[in-house]
Amino acid sequence: MTRNSFRRWFWVHKWSSLACTAFLLLICITGLPLVFQDEIAGWLEGGPAYAAVPEGAPSVSLDTIAGTARARYPGEIVGNIFIDDDEPKIMVALVPSWAAFTADRSSAHWIKFDAHTGQVMRESKTFAGDGARIMDIVLSLHRDLFAGLSGELFMGLMALLFVVAIVSGLVLCSPFMRRLDFGTVRTRRSRRLKWLDLHNLTGVTLAAWMAVIGLTGVINELSTPLFSLWQMTDVRALLAPFRGSTVPTEAELSSPQAALDTVKAAMPDMIASSVVFPGSPFGSPYHYLVWTKGRAPLTARLFSPALVDARTGKLTSVVNMPWYLRALELSRPLHFGDYGGMPLKIIWALLDLVTILVLGSGLYLWLSRRTSTDEADTELQSSNAVGNVPMTPAAAE
Repeated sequence: MTRNSFRRWFWVHKWSSLACTAFLLLICITGLPLVFQDEIAGWLEGGPAYAAVPEGAPSVSLDTIAGTARARYPGEIVGNIFIDDDEPKIMVALVPSWAAFTADRSSAHWIKFDAHTGQVMRESKTFAGDGARIMDIVLSLHRDLFAGLSGELFMGLMALLFVVAIVSGLVLCSPFMRRLDFGTVRTRRSRRLKWLDLHNLTGVTLAAWMAVIGLTGVINELSTPLFSLWQMTDVRALLAPFRGSTVPTEAELSSPQAALDTVKAAMPDMIASSVVFPGSPFGSPYHYLVWTKGRAPLTARLFSPALVDARTGKLTSVVNMPWYLRALELSRPLHFGDYGGMPLKIIWALLDLVTILVLGSGLYLWLSRRTSTDEADTELQSSNAVGNVPMTPAAAE
């Protein structure tokens, strides 16, 4: 590598790392509990135990569930019904009206039912109420710093800079890695050189995994604009024939259970996971939107929606998701490591902890750097002597 090339790569690595490291530390720290989000939410949720029933016992009808929810909250409307396939749980979201929900999404709240008996297990004052609120706060901090779309785009930029820092760090390391045996940590010299070797060793070892996490993080942060693009293009074209029709009133709605059964019959290889009622900003004004997913561990994160006419109960269409939303759906399990059960979650958590070590050691190396009029030249001269270059910016020993 020429001196000029080294200096350019060093500049890219230094500033991309410095710009994102503090935010990446926050992302890694908040990402640690999110790996176990389902387990933590279940622990915080509490409530009575589900009824003991024989294996294969049928679930209660969604018509009964919806009727119970409406009876408990007269004047409110059912927004969606979620059917959990991991435990016998059905969640019903209610809103005062779609106009009120659009103006203030905290106006929604939920009721949790036992899927086998229809018994009300728990309910919230707001949709994100009670113990689950803790995980919602952690997720919002991880995803957008409580800043909405602008925060999502900013954190996506930080994830992209993280990928740039990884690539540039590997480029800087590669010419000098052959000077030392892999895994060498020089403990007999200064403490800073020891941390430099540990930083490089862990960074190179986890480079592929960190790059995957960074890239999937970028894709995840684009979820809002990607779904908006889908709604403005494919969904709008799909609903064009119904334009001008009125939104069905509650009295005009056909059976949600019949809509679910219709989709199950049309898509026998899929699992129906939720029914979004007509009028929702996340669905269609004229249809039940039934979301389905695959049965295998990985395809369980690939969702396919179907539209059922809310008045007649007839299947309108099965929607093919565009490639960019498929990429988004695939990125989520890869990002959080939640597609392989508890063993994979534990591995993801351990790798997250090591990544925190990489980022923290990079900050230490930068803050403890020696004053230099030309960091790149000093680093290059040092690398010829010690045989390594740090994965995040730090002045040479």
